[in-house]
Amino acid sequence: MMAKPNGKIQFKNLQSHGVLADPDFPKRTWKLLKTAMRQIHQQNASNLSFEELYRNGYNMVLQKHGDLLYNNLKKMVDKHLKAVAKVVSESIDEKFLLELNSSWINHKTSMLMIRDILMYMDRNYVKQNNLSSVFDLGLYLFRDNVAHCSTIKDRLLNTLLSMVQKEREGEVIDRILIKNIVQMLIDLGVNSKSVYIEDFEKPLLLKTSSHYQAQSQTLIQTCSCPDYMKKVEICLKEELERVSHYLDNSSEPKLKEVCEKQLISNHMRTLIDMENSGLISMLKDDKIEDLKRMYNLFSRVSDGLNLMKDVISSYVKEIGKGIVMDEEKTKESGTYFQSLLDLKDKYDNLLQNALYNDKQFIHSIQQAFEYFINLNPKSPEYISLFIDEKLKKGLKGVSEEEVDIILDKILMLFRLIQEKDVFEKYYKQHLAKRLLLGRSISDDAERNMIAKLKTECGYQFTSKLEGMFTDMRLSQDTMSGFKTYIQNLKKALPIELNVHVLTTGFWPTQNTANCNLPREILLCCEAFKSYYLSNHNGRLLLWQTNMGTAEIKANFPSKSHELQVSSYQMVILLLFNDQSKLTFKEIADQTGIPTIDLKRNLLALTNPKNKILDRELPSSSSSSSSTPTSPSSSSGSSTPTPSKSIDESDVFVFNTKFKSKLFRVKVMAVVQKETPVEEKETRDKVDEDRKHQIEASIVRIMKARKTLEHSNLVSEVIKQLQSRFVPNPVIVKKRIESLIEREYLERSKQDRKIYNYMA
Repeated sequence: MMAKPNGKIQFKNLQSHGVLADPDFPKRTWKLLKTAMRQIHQQNASNLSFEELYRNGYNMVLQKHGDLLYNNLKKMVDKHLKAVAKVVSESIDEKFLLELNSSWINHKTSMLMIRDILMYMDRNYVKQNNLSSVFDLGLYLFRDNVAHCSTIKDRLLNTLLSMVQKEREGEVIDRILIKNIVQMLIDLGVNSKSVYIEDFEKPLLLKTSSHYQAQSQTLIQTCSCPDYMKKVEICLKEELERVSHYLDNSSEPKLKEVCEKQLISNHMRTLIDMENSGLISMLKDDKIEDLKRMYNLFSRVSDGLNLMKDVISSYVKEIGKGIVMDEEKTKESGTYFQSLLDLKDKYDNLLQNALYNDKQFIHSIQQAFEYFINLNPKSPEYISLFIDEKLKKGLKGVSEEEVDIILDKILMLFRLIQEKDVFEKYYKQHLAKRLLLGRSISDDAERNMIAKLKTECGYQFTSKLEGMFTDMRLSQDTMSGFKTYIQNLKKALPIELNVHVLTTGFWPTQNTANCNLPREILLCCEAFKSYYLSNHNGRLLLWQTNMGTAEIKANFPSKSHELQVSSYQMVILLLFNDQSKLTFKEIADQTGIPTIDLKRNLLALTNPKNKILDRELPSSSSSSSSTPTSPSSSSGSSTPTPSKSIDESDVFVFNTKFKSKLFRVKVMAVVQKETPVEEKETRDKVDEDRKHQIEASIVRIMKARKTLEHSNLVSEVIKQLQSRFVPNPVIVKKRIESLIEREYLERSKQDRKIYNYMA
């Protein structure tokens, strides 16, 4: 700081001092000022009278000698700095920066004092002539004479770069000294950082780039992907610390860009593809921390996350495709869908804990799931089967909150299914069985699932499902009334009958021929029919024997059992009260059960787990075996093998050797995959429904728009229906043609690609 006599500078009226007419005044005054300035440069300013010096400078400017004062000052400082530069350049290496820093500090202090002395010149002469201020002039002169001296400039740069390199290699350096020198370069730019950028920053960035280029090549060859990323994190952290300790803040983004390019951008693909440690390996082994580290590093560079996202998406597609196309997994719908849920849970966990729930990753993974889940046309059926399994017995002992979580997870995959109408068909079938057979574990869980489907797909999607619940509730009231009706007749029925009245359209009922029910059951059915029709005029009752169940008592030599069977199984078993042996054809003729259903129910009755009926072996086989066999599987002396299908040449007998520890034995129909015929029937029903939905959509759109071009109409229809299924444009075109034939639409006479709505 400048020492001021009496603590402050006093301004006085100098007009009357008699200096105006003195011809030697400029020379004498400059000599006085020059002597004082030399004392300042020599750090010997304690005895100077700054008030007097200020007055002399003031008078020089006042007498129009500002140019003399300014130019002489410039020459004097220039000469002084040349001497300073010589001293700095002659200093030994260890003292070079210290000497330069000391010279810089002294020069700044001196120029501040000189600026105060010549303050009046700064405020008047300098401003009027658009010259550099006294202090700025000192900066320019120091830059030109010292910092840019031929013997100093390159030496300074090399010394700074060398010290930075030493620190990168682990040595301890004088950070404060470097910070001072860097600040000197910034100050020498005078309101800009051009000197700092040109003299130090640009060479530093080049040096940094070459350093990390070499280091990254070494690391990439010797380290695993996680280890490499850890070292990169350390390097980046050190570089940021370097900025905070002795570089200018403006260098931070540039230094980061250089480091990130050499350490990350140039090696992204190599890191991702590293065998046993790259991105795929991390995904396989759930390396959350490593994935998080990769995300953080790749997010620093352009296209880093895009590359990472694409690789993850491709891998998820590959894994998912392996699941949906795996024949072993698709044999068991529960295994198939559980595998998909496990995969979804895995990647939801990665998204949350490693990828910060990044929206682009969420979208990419969701698209991958949507891709592979729709590769398998049976996915809608398998989702329905999985829900069926969960709502039957998979949610026992589970709290409501956990049930909600499980159903939400299922729903997440359901959203990805394109053929939601196919799912609806199967869900309706499975729900019907759960309700009619009393297998649902919880009405609340059932209603919760329907509420979620309603939220997801709308009222139309679930209206029939809700109607099924309404029918079940009304059936309970109907049965209460029927029991009262029977009591009032005072004529008990031979068996206890429980009827569910199902509304046509709500339930997946089939127009199958009724089987031949026993006389006792027909009597009960007629009694119920009389009661129901007396209370509901104009209704038609059709008995769905394929959907019923029964409990019958069976007497075996060892023990009596109560058998829980389907209505078809009951009809079959009652035949063996009158005959000990029946062929498949005889059973079919006497019961009237359709062949497919008959085979399915006979297979259940001959199942080794609960073998109520036995199959006679062909005469060429050993008669000592009680295991059911396929006649076609034995030839000569070969041993018969168990059969998993029913042949129309089979002969059945009542199994008198049946034993079970349980009194009540469940003999339910064997769950089999749909036969090709049943699959075709389901698909035909779906396709028929789709025709109506497509036509309804076309009419709605055309009614609102009146006139529309073909491609736009097709796009609108697809957009409107994609929440249920994705219509095939060819099918849409056919439905348009059908509507034209029925005069709902017409082609424009000017352009056949344009349709008009006909009111």
